[in-house]
Amino acid sequence: MTETFGFLLSDTSRLMRRRFDERARSLGATRAQWKALFGLSRHEGINQGGLADILEVEPITLCRMVDRLEEAGLVERRRDPKDRRAWRLYLSDKARPILEELRETGAELAAQALRGIPQEKIDELSDVLNAIRQNLAEPQHKDAAHG
Repeated sequence: MTETFGFLLSDTSRLMRRRFDERARSLGATRAQWKALFGLSRHEGINQGGLADILEVEPITLCRMVDRLEEAGLVERRRDPKDRRAWRLYLSDKARPILEELRETGAELAAQALRGIPQEKIDELSDVLNAIRQNLAEPQHKDAAHG
């Protein structure tokens, strides 16, 4: 049976997530936690609603996740100086070495996944995947379909 491109991409992604989860668990992090920490590391000072949008989770789900991360001393909530009702999220100093370990874990996993593949093929694959991502990120024009 010939596997479709979509299946291969999905299955490869699933295996990468599984292997990363196994390694992250040994550091005491769940997938949801590392996703939240990585998202926050890219957008420190964001409010919970914005981070929920980035992570594609419901705000209440993220609120519970942030509660646990705050209890673990990994995330700090700070009042928004422009809106007394809003909170801004920041990584704690304790979170930074954990994030660094998770980044190293990701680099080790990428090296394992790409083992034996020539650099020119890796570069080509990266270019193709970036083009596919860009194609899918573009809004679909429904005007043509609805005349």
